[in-house]
Amino acid sequence: MKVSARELNRSTLARQLLLRREAMGVGDAVRRVVALQAQHAASPYLALWNRLAGFDPADLDAAFTGREVVKSTLMRLTLHAVHAEDYPPFREAVQPSVRAARLGTRFTDSGLTAEDADVLVPELLDFADRPRTTAECEAWLGRRLGAAPQPGAWWGLRQYAPLLHAPTAAPWSFGERPSYVAPPSRPRTVPAAPEASEESLKALVLRYLEGFGPASVADVAQFSLVQRARIRQALRALDLSGSLDRLTGPDGEELFDVPGAPRPAEDTPAPPRLMAMWDSVLLAYADRSRVVPPEYRKLVARMNGDTLATLLVDGRVAGVWRPAGAGIEATAFHPLPEEVWEDLAGEARALTAFLADREPEVYRRYGHWWTKLPSAETRLLV
Repeated sequence: MKVSARELNRSTLARQLLLRREAMGVGDAVRRVVALQAQHAASPYLALWNRLAGFDPADLDAAFTGREVVKSTLMRLTLHAVHAEDYPPFREAVQPSVRAARLGTRFTDSGLTAEDADVLVPELLDFADRPRTTAECEAWLGRRLGAAPQPGAWWGLRQYAPLLHAPTAAPWSFGERPSYVAPPSRPRTVPAAPEASEESLKALVLRYLEGFGPASVADVAQFSLVQRARIRQALRALDLSGSLDRLTGPDGEELFDVPGAPRPAEDTPAPPRLMAMWDSVLLAYADRSRVVPPEYRKLVARMNGDTLATLLVDGRVAGVWRPAGAGIEATAFHPLPEEVWEDLAGEARALTAFLADREPEVYRRYGHWWTKLPSAETRLLV
């Protein structure tokens, strides 16, 4: 079966709750969309505001506090918010990638080895039986080593260890100075046994396809930052077990999906949205053209990794937005019909009200990028 580019787009929007706002609880929503990018503390909240009818940010506060939803270094070595039930297999699946990236030269230059980290992690998790600040963790590491830790030691260990970020501060549950806490369920072994890691990778691949499919080997590898050889092996095992559908993409590429997953028709309406910075739909694919037009990719994904807050029009990126005064400043990269501007204005009014009690000038520190962006039209939406 061949699928068109617009069908791929609508499949992503349907699974990511972006064709219409759904009425469901925060935990169920996070499970549904698989993972929320959480480098910026506000982004999971804005992501759910775009996806849920009547979303109350206090519900996500409570989910973080009660650890129904947890925040940790996961896919692509970045912070994600995921459902607590997904955390153990996700972490185990990506652990080889985390180990390779965080226990390399920068870590070993501190005088420690990867094997030292394997010994330290269980002890660190015991220490983090309650939320611990960075200062407390560094002091613990110094006592454990018998000397002040060298630069790179805590940097590598805190990301290699399966630590959760503990809620610390308003307005978005996590402040600029993180605290860390051990997960309720400890990893089976550190590092994960190869067979356990491969089983967990199959679970991650299935969850990814549920939330983002149909997708290619390269797409799954991009989302997870797991080697393509491991992804191919996981997909092969799942295919042999009858757990997958095989499809053909618009350019003839092989795609995989889970049976029965929604694949709406390409003419399904897609309402405008004001997407959070680093929203997962902008980053979850090697071929991002299903959501980000190729000519706009470098505009919204900056060289340093910042991925700007975007306008989504007819399911694809059409510009960027930022708070300004009493409203939202929207910059379109190409001309938009007047009725689209009216719909965006409605979204902007709702977003301004949503931010008012939390952080009216959210993402303010990233405003310098706007001087470097082209504009077909910029409007203040109030």
